Amino acid sequence: MTFVIALPCVDVKDQACIQECPFDCLYEGERMLYIHPGECTDCGACEPVCPVEAIYYEDDLPEKWRPFAAANAEFFDDLGHPGGSAQLGPVPKDHPTVAALPPAAHRTP
Repeated sequence: MTFVIALPCVDVKDQACIQECPFDCLYEGERMLYIHPGECTDCGACEPVCPVEAIYYEDDLPEKWRPFAAANAEFFDDLGHPGGSAQLGPVPKDHPTVAALPPAAHRTP
């Protein structure tokens, strides 16, 4: 199991979680941040600093946001294990689930 970033992060990308993560396993996509499931050690440092409460332990992810568990994992299918987001930098893509969402200003909670 790992931590997952869900819908509240889309179009926000506060990045407090990136700064707090001691393992550099949070990556920036175009519209949201993603946690690499193979690099996350489940330390939980990212969760309490998220100002929009978008980070959940996978088992605690609300049902309505379950697709984000797959989106977080599948985001890395073609990236593999980059070994840290600082080294890679922003990734110019998003998972299709995220890319298909309307802008945050047009979504209902």
